[in-house]
Amino acid sequence: MNEIEHISKRAAEFCDAAGVPGFVAGVHRRGEAGVAAYGVANLGTGAPMREDTGFLFGSITKIMTTTLVMRQVERGTIDLEASVIDYLPSIGVPGLRVRHLLSHSSGIDADLFFPDAAGREALATYVERLGPECGQLFEPGAYVSYSNGGMIVAGRLLEVVTGLSYHELLEREVFEAAGMSTACTSAERAILRSTAIGHFPDPATGAARPTEMFMLPPTWAPAGSTAIGTIDDLLAFGRVHLGELPSVLSAESVARMQVVEQDNGTPDSSPVGLGWLLREVAGTTVLTMTGASPGGIAVLAVVPARGLAFAAYGNDARALELHDELLLWLLDGTPDAGYTAQEIDLRPYAGTYRSNQLQIDVRVVDGGLEETVTYEPADADQKRIFTGFVGGPFAAPPMRYVAVGEGLFAPDGIPLDGLPSYYLVSYHGNAAYRSSGGRMTRRTPA
Repeated sequence: MNEIEHISKRAAEFCDAAGVPGFVAGVHRRGEAGVAAYGVANLGTGAPMREDTGFLFGSITKIMTTTLVMRQVERGTIDLEASVIDYLPSIGVPGLRVRHLLSHSSGIDADLFFPDAAGREALATYVERLGPECGQLFEPGAYVSYSNGGMIVAGRLLEVVTGLSYHELLEREVFEAAGMSTACTSAERAILRSTAIGHFPDPATGAARPTEMFMLPPTWAPAGSTAIGTIDDLLAFGRVHLGELPSVLSAESVARMQVVEQDNGTPDSSPVGLGWLLREVAGTTVLTMTGASPGGIAVLAVVPARGLAFAAYGNDARALELHDELLLWLLDGTPDAGYTAQEIDLRPYAGTYRSNQLQIDVRVVDGGLEETVTYEPADADQKRIFTGFVGGPFAAPPMRYVAVGEGLFAPDGIPLDGLPSYYLVSYHGNAAYRSSGGRMTRRTPA
């Protein structure tokens, strides 16, 4: 495939220029597939990145969790419109329906909630602690706010309905059913084959260094902490959502997942179906999910209208830029037109906004907004896990933003032409909420 030759060339150029240790990507298009790899999988050992090197899927697992739920919907054991309380009485959130868990509209305020538990009861432990330790950002269905907590609750719901552990379900009903022959859910099994680890840029030099934590706790399994596999595995899963493997999921369920469930109406946050983020790229709908792991970044994009699945992994988060570039190239697209700075009244947006363990103070400074983000760990375990996930102590210098629309802001000092939408910050509900990276924080009373 000429596509693979291009990907191989660009991977080498990008990794060498950006200091990303390794990259692997593949394409499936109308029956043809190929994979390209470049660099090293682990700077600590010097192991090469190979076409069959495994890596953590991260949040791409959320689409697999949704697929598991849809399989149960097909069997009549789960109703998308049912109240979550019907399955998990301890959740206790009135109006919370199963589909809210899958469409990132649950409002559960648990984005940085990391209970440290393992074994068969890991998800039960998460749900038991969720109510007492976390709250609601908004009423279910009011907004999109990317929700790790919602997906983990969905994983526990699957356990209750089936009597099987989440990992048993994932391995049997997704990995085996879709032909994901090298996928697994444990580091012990992954270590028996070529497996990449993540890396973080040194704050002083920018040089990549290996992560000191391979994966997040098993309590986050349905959100993306434990699933490991190869590019071929992700492309096989992508075929499910191209409608090519109806034995895994019916055409009706595949189509249902692609229907917009919720949309904040601002470019910083994609419309959401069931599981999938639904982006418009080069005039076509792209089903996409990015998967972060400690020091790594993966992506799966499925384009039904083009019969295309694209999967990639870089073992340094800076590879996200290459993911975006390659997807746009595969679709023969051009970068977005970008944004233009505007003058608006900034005073309504100033204030303090909070979500689970985060405080964001917003001020008007020199004709723009200045934000300071403070991490407030709930306990020593939360701090240890989050610190490992981000590669060191959390330190966020104040950031300046300029208005590019009413309630829409872009980082100051970055060219606005072709600016990726995930750099933007938006405000909603008369500035009652702030959204960044698709995640909401709520204004606190003055």
